[in-house]
Amino acid sequence: MRNVPYERYDRVPRDVLPIGTDYEPGHVLEWHTHRRAQFLYSATGSMIAETDDGTWTVPSERAVLIPAGTRHRIRMLEASTRSLYLEPAAVPWWPAVCTVVEVTPLLRELLLVAVDFGPNYDLAGREGAIASLLLFEIAALTPLPLHVGLPSEPELAALCRDYLAHPEPGVTNADWARRLALSERGLVRRFRAELGTSPSAWRVRARLIAAVPLLREHAIARVAGDLGYASPAAFTAAFTRTFGVPPSALRGP
Repeated sequence: MRNVPYERYDRVPRDVLPIGTDYEPGHVLEWHTHRRAQFLYSATGSMIAETDDGTWTVPSERAVLIPAGTRHRIRMLEASTRSLYLEPAAVPWWPAVCTVVEVTPLLRELLLVAVDFGPNYDLAGREGAIASLLLFEIAALTPLPLHVGLPSEPELAALCRDYLAHPEPGVTNADWARRLALSERGLVRRFRAELGTSPSAWRVRARLIAAVPLLREHAIARVAGDLGYASPAAFTAAFTRTFGVPPSALRGP
């Protein structure tokens, strides 16, 4: 099924419900939840998935696993998606929090085939076999650490969301402390209590996360400069140290 609302088919008696959707650049799926778990694959473009607890960046040809009942928002960056909506009982191994994963060539081809199934596809035939194989393939995927946590305290969370939208490299702890009418020590203490890291370390990771969708459109040298790195080599080293892969690996087709 393509470009149809998931809600129309939620109660179809199939554990795996494949839907393909094309979005306009910048389209935002505002805060919502699904009864089913969701495997959301970015066939083209990239996506940013946000929950109350954090933000996950999904490069082209990767996917995010969203648990059933999780409140989330998705920003589409020229994305065409292939989704699987999954009955929770069929995936007891599903992660408890959103997880970005690599997608294997086999899984990619299975997804492209599955979105052309009708809602009541034949469970006993080829389509049913593909649906079962999809679950086996998803269970074996490798997670990617393309995630940054968000504090639960509303004022801190708002500060972090603003920074993710505009990751200016010159921002300091003093700037944030003034915005919250706190001392720098008080800011750091509250931040560490919430996320187990310092505000400055969080901002470094947030800037690297923000680089992921930029890499699809711009050269590494430009992204490095925009995010405050002295050289492409320094940016590449920081990115690789944080995410385990060089920025070139996430640039997409």
